[in-house]
Amino acid sequence: MMKTTASLKPADVEKKWIVIDAENAVVGRLASFIAMRLRGKHRPDYTPHVDCGDFVVVINADKVKFTGKKLTDKIYYWHTGHPGGIKERTADKILGGKYPERILEKAVERMLPKESPLARKQMTHLRIYNVGEHPHQAQNPEVIAFADLNSKNVRSK
Repeated sequence: MMKTTASLKPADVEKKWIVIDAENAVVGRLASFIAMRLRGKHRPDYTPHVDCGDFVVVINADKVKFTGKKLTDKIYYWHTGHPGGIKERTADKILGGKYPERILEKAVERMLPKESPLARKQMTHLRIYNVGEHPHQAQNPEVIAFADLNSKNVRSK
């Protein structure tokens, strides 16, 4: 009988590529699912200090949905670094702007461990595209039907 916990080594990790279609997906639920896959928490041999997550490709990121009144009421803040430089923008303006994929990117980033080299490395394994196509066909990614996992994962309006 072994009384030790098996710890995964970085050389033993086999990373997969997965594709998720974000069309009509609820932002928070999708970000939570992506963060779990990036960290590797879906694996039975998960090790917290090892990058054992998958590569995640998200398509149609500009077609994500919010529940309730978050589209108009949710405010994203940032600071320019200058005195009085606090800026704000609503989720509606970001989705209608030049870089709508940042909504999903920030949601996933804020669900990973804070300010750690491991979290920064895991964020590099996330690829987000606003169109329905991606240039990662050579990696033979597995398509995950996020909408079919739970009926609450998708919003129709």
